[in-house]
Amino acid sequence: MRIGVLADTHILDREQDIPAKILEEFRGVDLILLAGDLTILSVLNRLRKIAPVTAVYGNMDLPEVVKAIKRKEIITCGKFKIGLFHGFGHPDKIIDQLKTEFKDDKVDVIVFGHSHRPMNEYVGDTLFFNPGSPNDKLFEPFNSYGIIDINDKITAQ
Repeated sequence: MRIGVLADTHILDREQDIPAKILEEFRGVDLILLAGDLTILSVLNRLRKIAPVTAVYGNMDLPEVVKAIKRKEIITCGKFKIGLFHGFGHPDKIIDQLKTEFKDDKVDVIVFGHSHRPMNEYVGDTLFFNPGSPNDKLFEPFNSYGIIDINDKITAQ
């Protein structure tokens, strides 16, 4: 299974659309995960033209987004479980927040956003994966997105 991963798109807040290069890269993925701060619901419709989408809301999402999607999701992919959450508060405390949020869920991967900083790192047995932001260069000098491949193991980039 190939999964496209986005967070912090901030459409109509900071940008008008997801970059065309990312939309092209996502063609052929089996699933798209969106870890919050999409800002408006039309982002989901745009991505659903490419593949099924599972999304959670973030701290910058409009009330209509918060009503339409969940705060937290757990997705089963074969023998693996992925936790999906945006994150809130100070970015330096986000890993502790995520550990607490998923402490009883036994997930293999935690996909998150909020910090706009890419992360692809194991903490203990759990992969913490943040794709960064495809649009915003507020905290990093580049834009980014993620791809997770799940077969008999998990590979993320």
